[in-house]
Amino acid sequence: MPMNYHAYELAHALISPMRLAAQGLKLQMQLPFNPLSMTPLGKSIAAAVDVFEGITRRYGKPEWDIESTLIDGMSVPVRVDTAVHKPFSNLTHFTKDEWVANRFNDPKVLIVAPMSGHYATLLRGTVEAMLPEHDVYITDWIDAREIPVTEGRFDLDDYIDYVIEFIRYLGPRTHVIAVCQPAVPVLAAAAVMAREEDEFQPMSMTLIGGPIDTRRNPTAVNQLAEQKSPEWFEQNVISLVPFPNPGFMRRVYPGFVQLTGFMTMNLERHTKAHLELFDNLVTGDCDSVAQHRSFYEEYLAVMDLTAEFYLQTVQTVFQKHSLPQGTMMHRNKRVDCSKIRRTALLTIEGERDDISGRGQTEAAHDLCGNLPYDDKYHYVQPGVGHYGVFNGRRWRTEIQPRIRDFIHSTEFRRDRGITGGMSKANGKALNGHSQQPAYQSLQDEDHDIPEWDRADITAMKHR
Repeated sequence: MPMNYHAYELAHALISPMRLAAQGLKLQMQLPFNPLSMTPLGKSIAAAVDVFEGITRRYGKPEWDIESTLIDGMSVPVRVDTAVHKPFSNLTHFTKDEWVANRFNDPKVLIVAPMSGHYATLLRGTVEAMLPEHDVYITDWIDAREIPVTEGRFDLDDYIDYVIEFIRYLGPRTHVIAVCQPAVPVLAAAAVMAREEDEFQPMSMTLIGGPIDTRRNPTAVNQLAEQKSPEWFEQNVISLVPFPNPGFMRRVYPGFVQLTGFMTMNLERHTKAHLELFDNLVTGDCDSVAQHRSFYEEYLAVMDLTAEFYLQTVQTVFQKHSLPQGTMMHRNKRVDCSKIRRTALLTIEGERDDISGRGQTEAAHDLCGNLPYDDKYHYVQPGVGHYGVFNGRRWRTEIQPRIRDFIHSTEFRRDRGITGGMSKANGKALNGHSQQPAYQSLQDEDHDIPEWDRADITAMKHR
């Protein structure tokens, strides 16, 4: 088993004195009575050591920093609560003051955050956009190095079980949003609940940029996973958590390894960003500096994954393509997405996504062949990559409004007992691909909301 985790810890310890020296030099260059502080040389030295300190720092889990939300022009207080605590994840609830907001029955939304190296706080923008008109919960996964080995294993089956347990906790009118990696286990969880005829099956699920079928337009990430054997991943990326972390001796996929891979893929862009940071520090462009730090304090904060979850995910999702092949198992029972009949489906992709290629998330529609045509929607957001489908301006102005209308429209239809007909492909994919779309495209504005409930959607939102 590689000792890269121990090497990483040693390197961080060795560089700590240099970081302390850089912090001291930075303070000296910023002292008002230092004659160099206002000179180009002094500003350049201060900027250089600031950049060095930032890229060598170890970032802990960021705070949510969501204290309020804007509803109808009024600021409404928001409290971040832990609704359910489990060894490997908390179910976090963003509690609004219902009396202040004058909203008492907002749809319950469970956002399933990725367990892929970053903390759930990476979806802060996702949560903020959903808060005004929804009762928002999120899976807040815990860093594996903080979990003692006495808590046992955590693999993909356990992940699916956690999702099912959280859905059942929220009740039968739950809407699920999966961002990136969770698309597969969320779809599997819905299939398991449908197979068991669970009364708490989610009312809808929205899959955003997820690797449902990585055979479609494979990206560099997909190709790497396919080129290497399970033994290679076991021998090269799995490490033991070193002492004195609480998870000492737990086998993990370290977060810094994942981060290194992501940054290497876009090394030129990250290098350019830090060179621009240097220039902005020298010129005193405080807004640009704050924007850079806000992003990288989140991006550079990473968590470890349990080895069994990571290895099982690599094999099941990226190597065997078990879900689209119809061979995925959960607790020794086959996951059959055709059993899903009561959970409306919306899939969203980014035009420039280099993590989950075009068509990979859309593949969910072929698997859910028995869903009615009116319960299946697909949307491709032009001009955005992977991060842009759940954060940023286009997420707030173009993507989130479609999800909002999809959720509220689904509730409207279910409350009135309105059901659609079978899909245009008779509810089934032909040879893995429908001859014509078995779902509606939200690219076509006429299909954003069905005509029969378009006029009633506003009243339904404020019921």
